[in-house]
Amino acid sequence: MISQTNATRNLFSVKYLLPLALVLIFGLGMGVRMVDLSAPLLDFHPTRQLFAAIKARGLYYQTLPDAPTWQKDLSTRQLENSATIEPPIMEHLAVFFYGYFGEQTAIPRLFSVIFWSVGGIFLFLLACSLTGSVPGAAAALAFYMFLPYALRASRAFQPDPLMVMLIIIFWWAVEHWGRNPAAWKWTLLAGVSGGLAIFVKFPAVFFIVGGAFGAILAHSDLRKVFRRPQTWAMMLLGILPPGIYLYYGLYVTRFLRQQFEDRFYPETLLSPNFYLRWFQKVDQIASVPWLALAVLGALLFAKRPLRIFLLSLSGAYFVYGLVFDYHISSHDYYSLPLIPILALALSPLAAELLARLWDRAQNSRLALALVVGVFLFVFGALSVEQYLDLRTNDYRAEAAFWVNMGSVLDHQPGVISLITDYGYPLEYYGWQNTDPWLLAPDNKDLSNNFRTLAGKKSYFLVTDLHEFDLQVGLRTLLYRRYPILAQGPRYIVFDLLHPLKAVKP
Repeated sequence: MISQTNATRNLFSVKYLLPLALVLIFGLGMGVRMVDLSAPLLDFHPTRQLFAAIKARGLYYQTLPDAPTWQKDLSTRQLENSATIEPPIMEHLAVFFYGYFGEQTAIPRLFSVIFWSVGGIFLFLLACSLTGSVPGAAAALAFYMFLPYALRASRAFQPDPLMVMLIIIFWWAVEHWGRNPAAWKWTLLAGVSGGLAIFVKFPAVFFIVGGAFGAILAHSDLRKVFRRPQTWAMMLLGILPPGIYLYYGLYVTRFLRQQFEDRFYPETLLSPNFYLRWFQKVDQIASVPWLALAVLGALLFAKRPLRIFLLSLSGAYFVYGLVFDYHISSHDYYSLPLIPILALALSPLAAELLARLWDRAQNSRLALALVVGVFLFVFGALSVEQYLDLRTNDYRAEAAFWVNMGSVLDHQPGVISLITDYGYPLEYYGWQNTDPWLLAPDNKDLSNNFRTLAGKKSYFLVTDLHEFDLQVGLRTLLYRRYPILAQGPRYIVFDLLHPLKAVKP
């Protein structure tokens, strides 16, 4: 009987259970992200995803000598009209593989999944280093991989998953460097990964600086560290790639000047509504219970190095939010780096709970079987739920609608639209350029606005019917002065080229 019990314990020992748990967490988390990667880019912030897709298509069609002339010309114009927000790394990566597989937006989606998953590996290693607990690190990985918001965001065609991966690699490297500031291996790895993270997206600088100071304060003396050549070498490597790009964009070609416009509004910081909107965005990413548990874990269960590291990262996130006040309160994905921070904050609490659970489970075969069963059920259920969520939210009909709208307009120039998402779905799926009409709060002078914006246009497309109902003056003007060229349940096209001869009183 004793030998049988020992055999059972050996079978379900940490030696076997933890690797099994890690394989399941990582495998299921990555596998569910692979579901329907070819879905239209309308599932998560379509404006941001389609912005990248339009740019990638413009680059790709320049390499196609046999493409239809009108498509080549249109995609080139769309590319030229696209602002440069950050280095088009994801776009060029997509274009490279488009050359082998055709224009498949599943390709950049796949790379986003890979980048996010690789970030999970380094998050696990970082949590192991900071907590000394493999089960606690596994819990951090599980949170990072299975948080519903993370699932959607990590499949998006945008640079954020790549940025987050590089930030986490930097945290892992700089934490090891903080323990041994004389080690050139960690110096070089931290400098390169940090510099690339900032190069991919400039806001990463807050999390790079926060992670560096957290590692220094947790393990070293600030004054002594800055006397070492390794510190200055790491800083140089971190500054060099984004610094060169910044100089080139601001002073040589000047295309980056728009990057720093409409980013900071000091008066916003005095408004309680700003902080409320910011909190609502954070709640969209990780609900209040997770935030409460993360704070509890960081303050009560984290060891000193982890606590200091987390406080430095949290402070960096807060300053980052104050600087990017408009975007942090209106774009939830600007808080994406908060997910690995919360995962790290949850790891010490998880380590404590799992250690106690394991002590009890080892004394009872039934308890041990229950632990394994609950683990399998929870992650299996999470995977199925997220799989069904991805399959249920199918936007192919929406993409087909925009394809049809392009056909209705016959891809003609001179279209102005009352439309959502800046008209990007129409531009990408419908191959139809358009200029967006003003929203109601911005349309104070209808006569002058119409003459300025629509005076030289051929067609006025309305797809945002709710906004159209709000703009009574615009409705009256269009219906009274212009014939309807085409109409459907979700759209109206007014012909501006042939105004009605007789205007009704």
